[in-house]
Amino acid sequence: MRVWGDPRELHLEGALDVRATADVRLALHDALDSGDGDLILNLSRVPSLDTTGLGLIVGAHRRAGRRERRLVLTGVNPEVYRVLVLTRLHRILTLRQLAAV
Repeated sequence: MRVWGDPRELHLEGALDVRATADVRLALHDALDSGDGDLILNLSRVPSLDTTGLGLIVGAHRRAGRRERRLVLTGVNPEVYRVLVLTRLHRILTLRQLAAV
C-alpha cells in the first residue's frame, strides 16, 4: 500500500487490507490531527478492501467528526462501492465522485 498527500487530501494505492492498515492508519491520524476542513481520501487506486480496511475507514470517519472535520471518500470503484453498500456504510460515509477529465 502506498499513501501520499497532505492534511487536506490523501491518496491510497493498493489493496486496503490487514497488511496495509497500520501505515494507512498513521497517515490518516496525522492528516486528521494536523489539518482542518474536509479530508479527501482518494480511493481511485484501491482495487479492494477487507473488514480491517472498512474498520479503518469507519475509525477515521469518527476521528474526523471528533475534530470537527469530515472524511470524504472519492474515486470509489464499483467493487469497493459494493462492499460499502453491503455493509450500509454508503449511508454513513460521505462519498464524492471525481470530476471528469
